[in-house]
Amino acid sequence: MSSTRTAARRRPSRGSASRGTRRTTPRRTRRGAVAGRRRARPRAGRRTRRAGSGTAAARWWPALLVAAAVFAGVAWHSAAAPAPVLVGTCSVRGTSLMLTGEQATNAATIARVGRDRGLSERAVVIALATAQQESRLRNLDYGDRDSLGLFQQRPSQGWGTPAQVRDPVYAAGRFYDHLVAVPHWQTGRLTDVAQTVQRSGFPLAYQKWEPMAVTLARALAPRATTLTCR
Repeated sequence: MSSTRTAARRRPSRGSASRGTRRTTPRRTRRGAVAGRRRARPRAGRRTRRAGSGTAAARWWPALLVAAAVFAGVAWHSAAAPAPVLVGTCSVRGTSLMLTGEQATNAATIARVGRDRGLSERAVVIALATAQQESRLRNLDYGDRDSLGLFQQRPSQGWGTPAQVRDPVYAAGRFYDHLVAVPHWQTGRLTDVAQTVQRSGFPLAYQKWEPMAVTLARALAPRATTLTCR
């Protein structure tokens, strides 16, 4: 009798066993499901954010390119520097070409701006001939109507402010901007190309300065030593 009672006490009841099962198994299952959902949601969110970032980048990329181009253009003008100032009377050895120090300095600046832009010798020749015709390579503070500077550019026609067009670096840069937009400027007749840029009242006047401009461009080449000033 005592052994029977002991066994009865040790044997777990059905109610307690079933209650234990109900407590443990569903809890583990719920935890696993909840954990799985918690892990899945951040991944989905990250994918959405990445896709959104890619779409935003694609949408803004053209605007960024335009801004970079504008910034590069501004930086180009501000980074260029005028040529060293030459004084006295300057000449090109082996020729009869003579210039004042001011003319030689301005010519050197025009040549430097063109070469810094990677333009050809032809571009420098056209620019030098144009400036020679317009101002005799002098940075004038007067001209026809509101024309000013080396190239007699007119602020009222969109070339820049009066101060800008009297800056030799800026003026040369603006001339080259318009020059390279002329169709066949590399091979066209010099006076025709220059006139397309300048729209002068004397469209044929530039041609006579081509020989002088060729000589001067060669004398102003980076390693040339034929230009001397005293």
